[in-house]
Amino acid sequence: MASSDGAVASSDGALLISALEHRKKHRQQRGRSDLVLDDPPPVVVVSDLDPWTAWAYHPRTISVLIAGVCALIWASGALQPEISDENAAVNGTRGVWAMIAVFLGYCLLQAPPTILIRPHPAFWRMIHGVAVVYLVFLTFLLFQKRDDARQFMKYIHPDLGIELPERSYGGDCRIYTPEDPNKFKNVYDTLFDEFVIAHVLGWWAKAIMLRSLPILWMLSIGFEMMEVTFNHMLPNFNECWWDSIILDVLICNWFGIWSGMKTVRYFDGKTYEWVGLSRQPTIMGKVRRSLSQFTPANWDKDEWNPLSGPLRFVQVLGLVVIVLTVELNAFFLKFCLWVPPRNPLNSYRLILWWLIANPAIREYNSFLQDRYSSFTAFLLIYFSWCVFFFFRKPMKKIGAFCWLSLANCIVEVLICVKFGQGLYPKPMPKWIVIFWSSTAALLGIFLAGWIAKLYVDRNRLVSATEVYVKKVS
Repeated sequence: MASSDGAVASSDGALLISALEHRKKHRQQRGRSDLVLDDPPPVVVVSDLDPWTAWAYHPRTISVLIAGVCALIWASGALQPEISDENAAVNGTRGVWAMIAVFLGYCLLQAPPTILIRPHPAFWRMIHGVAVVYLVFLTFLLFQKRDDARQFMKYIHPDLGIELPERSYGGDCRIYTPEDPNKFKNVYDTLFDEFVIAHVLGWWAKAIMLRSLPILWMLSIGFEMMEVTFNHMLPNFNECWWDSIILDVLICNWFGIWSGMKTVRYFDGKTYEWVGLSRQPTIMGKVRRSLSQFTPANWDKDEWNPLSGPLRFVQVLGLVVIVLTVELNAFFLKFCLWVPPRNPLNSYRLILWWLIANPAIREYNSFLQDRYSSFTAFLLIYFSWCVFFFFRKPMKKIGAFCWLSLANCIVEVLICVKFGQGLYPKPMPKWIVIFWSSTAALLGIFLAGWIAKLYVDRNRLVSATEVYVKKVS
């Protein structure tokens, strides 16, 4: 990667250039200035790649197929005599894992291309396959009984299937505890909890994904509101006021968002001129170039513009709701399926969601940018001397990662609803019902007023345009 100080480069520069030229060509053919996700995938000319790394972009489908068949023969013992006393459960487990491996191998080679190419397009094809496997796994869980699903989790991790003890962070909200040797024990225990670092890293990762300070703060405050809303259902949502407001929002969330936006501005301000590994003159240059393969090939500015129109406002608000739902699902799934907070499956799920969400959000932002608002389309019509009586850009479909993210989120919610029946005896407090009902009503009134204002402005524009046309004619 070549930055402002003249460092680094990339062996997949030709891949990036080829993709950009392909997009530019199709934009010119369509007469459009934006990216269409259902365009044909970019063609990579392997001969134009760096000679040291061109081998990594050759389609070795037959070689991989032969190697995979050999691995299956070895792992399954297909050429060995059958053993009568083999454990059926062990064979079933091995067969399931082999089935997943075969599917991921197919995705590695044949899955649809994505808009991300670093560190290698095959990596994101693999992530696409893992997202599909996760969706299939969730669908399987959805058809089980709650107790059976809890016991089934033992096959994934042997420590699961045991009921969790209740843990509440709001049992003692005193800041000063004079009877304890450590006078600030509650604050000390909360501040040095092992999840504080995970909290900060989580918000740093969200900033990398969303790249919008207003949306990040909406999520930060929104999640604290979700904790208040559902603390009658989940004990660990019961936090002290200083834990929720000061430690979470003003310290952990702020620092994670601040560091994440610093990272965003760093990549946004770099000059992306990629040079092959073989053209690096020094050993350190080659090392930096190799490490830069795990950084973005280019950096897009995601323009969300939630106030550009009612439709865009609802679309961005929908993104916020989906992200909050995914975060809430983590806590409800742990509670319903008896997954301890320190179990590594929680970390695996978060890492998987982050890898899926990165291309998904890029696809969703591109999907929004590819559509004109109705008011913009109206202006184009009337200032084009009414050449067209109706104007609408062709509808395109959302990307594969975006679809998978939405599907996984919905199935997770269904699992939480199904397995949560009878687990929450306390009713939701009345004031929370009144608050959210009032919020929904005010939001509806706000959107209705916004749409009415646009309608009035449009009628005024129509009248002014008709008067102008009559004067000119």
